Amino acid sequence: MEVISGNNALIKAWTDGVAFDENARGQVLNVASLPFIHKHIAVMPDVHWGRGATVGSVIPTKKAIIPAAVGVDIGCGMVACQTSLTASDLPDSLRDIRSNIERDIPVGAGQHKDICEHADMAALDGLAPILAKHSDLQMRRKDPLAIKAGLQSGTLGGGNHFIEVCLDTNDSVWVMLHSGSRGIGNIIGSYFIEVAKEDMRVHHINLPDQDLSYLSEGTEHFDNYVEAVGWAQNYARKNRDTMMKLVMAVLHRHLGEFSVVNEAINCHHNYVQKENHFGENVWLTRKGAVSARAGELGIIPGSMGARSFIVRGKGNEQSFNSCSHGAGRVMSRGKAKAAITIEQHRLATEGVECRKDSGVLDESPAAYKDIDSVMAAQSDLVEIVATLKQILCVKG
Repeated sequence: MEVISGNNALIKAWTDGVAFDENARGQVLNVASLPFIHKHIAVMPDVHWGRGATVGSVIPTKKAIIPAAVGVDIGCGMVACQTSLTASDLPDSLRDIRSNIERDIPVGAGQHKDICEHADMAALDGLAPILAKHSDLQMRRKDPLAIKAGLQSGTLGGGNHFIEVCLDTNDSVWVMLHSGSRGIGNIIGSYFIEVAKEDMRVHHINLPDQDLSYLSEGTEHFDNYVEAVGWAQNYARKNRDTMMKLVMAVLHRHLGEFSVVNEAINCHHNYVQKENHFGENVWLTRKGAVSARAGELGIIPGSMGARSFIVRGKGNEQSFNSCSHGAGRVMSRGKAKAAITIEQHRLATEGVECRKDSGVLDESPAAYKDIDSVMAAQSDLVEIVATLKQILCVKG
């Protein structure tokens, strides 16, 4: 663990053997200069540049929250479950299964034509009073946001979101997927980032980066954000649950009856919540980081052609009981699209039923850090419970 001195708080970085570039270091130092950081900032080995704060950082704050540090994909995270299926139960080609998953679960900017039958309608409760308080949320938007939230429940999104069928080292079949709060979470996050910036302007508060604008506890804006972000985080979790049901339905149609082994693991990695650390209650923002309390199960994915891991937390308080949320980017999306060829992508995803076209080059394995190095750098944060390798991957 590297310890870096910031202007107001220390930085503790689990980055031994992995890239921690100067741009990301600069962002972490900016956050460490804020007056309300509690103890220190924890930096995970998947750290890379983000909006305001780096992806792969854990930020404990007292009496304040930075909306841009939470981000606009509020509640983004992972869900995984092991099935009773084994490799021998699968057909030689997984193309039809992938096609059916892509048919039943809208990807990219897509949404369902009608509310999905597996959608958890309770997840929509609480949105109406939030929208009523903030009429600006609906402005310049064609569709009512409540309807949009309903139609996007059970949808994947784009970017680094994915659905995978994987095998573990015992040839057991797992289903794993990555998504968040979709368009409604983006709208809520973007709105409160601007609210925080306006608060800074009104109170003449100067910051090293305007995307570090914050909301102060005890204000109406703070209370409204906590309400809205809590709703979006719950919606994101239920969105993953709904998609998992849809994927399982596809597998049942193709493979017949099977069961789920143990309860699904469903964990956020872009979120904020109140936690107690070093004897004090703080608002803990995990921006690209997973909770890793002692004994707690989590998910650390690799990339489209790399291994992923089911992990058990070791409860390391120095990391605020956290671990990385994945491998972490080593190339920007633009750089990856320019540097990685389709042939290189095909070789890197050999044996995986997935897209092999130019539209996913920014998600190709070469765009990410080496997952084994990332795991080695955080061996004091988690232990590996299961190692997974995808055989099918759906991308937006």
